[in-house]
Amino acid sequence: MNASGFPRQFARTRRFSLGVPRQPAVSPDGARVLFVRTGGGDDPVGRLWSWEDGEERLLAAPHGADDGARPVPPEERTRRERARERSTGVVAYAADRELRRAVYALGGALWAVDTGGGAPFPVPAAGPVVDPRPSPDGELIAYVTGGALHVVGFGDGGDRCLAAPEGPQVTYGLTDHVSAESMGRLRGHWWAPDGRALLAARVDTSAVRRRWVCDPARPELPPRPMAYPAAGTPNADVSLHLLSLDGGRTEVVWDRAAFEYVVAADWDAHGPLVTVQSRDQRVLRVLAVDPATGATHVLHEQRDRHWVELVPGAPCRTGSGLLVRAEESAGTRRLRVGDTLTPAGLQVTGVLGTEGEEVLFTGCEDPAGEHVWAVGPGSDCRRVSDGPGVHSAAAAGGTLVLDSLAPDGHTVTVRRGGTVVGGIASLAEEPVVTPRPLFLVHGDRRLRSALFLPSGYDPRAPDARPLPVLLSPYSGPGMRLVVRARTWWACVAQWFAEQGFAVLVTDGRGTPGRGPAWEKEVRGDQLTPVLEDQIDALRAAVAERPYLDPGRVAIRGWSFGGTLAAAAVLRRPEVFHAAVAGAAPTDQRLYDTHWKERYLGHPDREPENYDRSSLLRDAHRLRRPLLLVHGTTDDNVAFAHTLRLSAALLAAGREHSVLPLSGAGHGGGDGTTAERLLGFELGFLRDALGFGSASGPGRRFREDA
Repeated sequence: MNASGFPRQFARTRRFSLGVPRQPAVSPDGARVLFVRTGGGDDPVGRLWSWEDGEERLLAAPHGADDGARPVPPEERTRRERARERSTGVVAYAADRELRRAVYALGGALWAVDTGGGAPFPVPAAGPVVDPRPSPDGELIAYVTGGALHVVGFGDGGDRCLAAPEGPQVTYGLTDHVSAESMGRLRGHWWAPDGRALLAARVDTSAVRRRWVCDPARPELPPRPMAYPAAGTPNADVSLHLLSLDGGRTEVVWDRAAFEYVVAADWDAHGPLVTVQSRDQRVLRVLAVDPATGATHVLHEQRDRHWVELVPGAPCRTGSGLLVRAEESAGTRRLRVGDTLTPAGLQVTGVLGTEGEEVLFTGCEDPAGEHVWAVGPGSDCRRVSDGPGVHSAAAAGGTLVLDSLAPDGHTVTVRRGGTVVGGIASLAEEPVVTPRPLFLVHGDRRLRSALFLPSGYDPRAPDARPLPVLLSPYSGPGMRLVVRARTWWACVAQWFAEQGFAVLVTDGRGTPGRGPAWEKEVRGDQLTPVLEDQIDALRAAVAERPYLDPGRVAIRGWSFGGTLAAAAVLRRPEVFHAAVAGAAPTDQRLYDTHWKERYLGHPDREPENYDRSSLLRDAHRLRRPLLLVHGTTDDNVAFAHTLRLSAALLAAGREHSVLPLSGAGHGGGDGTTAERLLGFELGFLRDALGFGSASGPGRRFREDA
């Protein structure tokens, strides 16, 4: 295996995300599928496509001045950062009910295309456009510009401002930071089914503390203010309003003081549906809204002594109006549709949508995979996808578009009546390294791990040497890495293995897919149990495989994984001999309200939780090589996290290394930065573990320091 070109390929393909079909939508008659895809595995420019009768057809692509590189409005840049968008051009679209007309924004300009044929055409707008969405009948477009919600027609309908901000800290039709980053709600306006009104969010960030995001390498640029509600500080004031096209306006009424989070909203055939959550996240309410008066009544309330976990896509309603909601029982996160409950042991991870009375959702029987399932009232739950991997889907009109990430790569198939009738091509490049993980299960907690070894390594060979071990976890909430699929992180793990490491990836307590109790064992302490799981998995792997060298153990991670990596060398230096910590939240009080208070509570009432889950007080304990990496313009985990830990280490007289990534956000950057970073990490780890040196690991660091 020739792995030398992997870092460049990894950067050039933007983690193998380019060329992958995304955002599939199926027309109600099942005849047409819309999707977004870039032009190839190293082409970052997105395009809008249609699949019909087994053929793909290009609908829209950037052209002329709109070549994908035009500046986008600041609100759109923020939306893309929250969505972890890595491409340019047509990166998102919205369509009418029948998928006959689609709209999108390019460089702030509003565009539309008729999916049955014809060239894309511009639509005049009042200013730079963010999040355009057509009415269900396709005759109007709602969009946001300058924080105001507008509606424009295609003919002589003109442009109307339905809601204008009352001040510079107010927007209509957009979302707020914690809703987008920590709840996954990227939308801020929803059409009524008849196209005569919209439900819109009003966000007032006046009370939210400001951060100033800048790139120190470009001092000529002004800093960017950002309303960021850190743990324990005020949130944005979010309200909902019913806006009719004739100028009427009605506020949606609920106890906003007790339920300040707007988790989800929609407007289906049965009226507006809103989900709200209390600040401590222990109560979740589903509200039906009277569109005439804005009054609400509670359809369901869910409580939990730790927190109510949010399930993407739920709650929602079936065609007859049955509420589809999540509940936790028998050690399982389950889905209830009327009186029907999905079985114990099947951990529901998301709702994909409803068609009539059938609900399509994703769930795990085994945390190493995720399948697509269907259930309806009074019917048995059936699995739709097959084969190992992580699967998702979109469906309508008897057509199912199945998106599958399997051990051998990514495929998108189109099925009707259970029969494959075609496919949508993935243009993603084949990695120059092929992951070959060994899947392991360790100990009483049944810890799931994946072990990556160098190609051709035979521990029984006479000249075989023990392998240094590199742990490469995330092991935090909302994400699991140990899956039977060819993910980008599995490719990275195999590349490090080809450099002479045994790479161990473990999903510990707090990761999804193993049930509510497993996830909630980190309440009050996000580090101790997670670090214990990494150590237990390491020791079990070493005991089973004597060719793993426990005297040379390193750990690398990003975001929560970065915090875990730094904690490993600070708190357990007898186990870990070096660490690379990227974009690590080192002071948990600096992270946002919804995400951090979910696990640690309010810092004024439970300060000890923040102390035990932060790293600044551990700085004096460092005695191993530690590399801190951080993007200077990261607006999710602020660069201040790394600066504060570095300052504490310096004050304690502890040698360490800091690598700032100029102009990079939370993703760590693309292009040359992403390519060189892997090599920089490798060099640091080799030096720290004494590759080729008799001095042993950490030779520049005194053991008694």
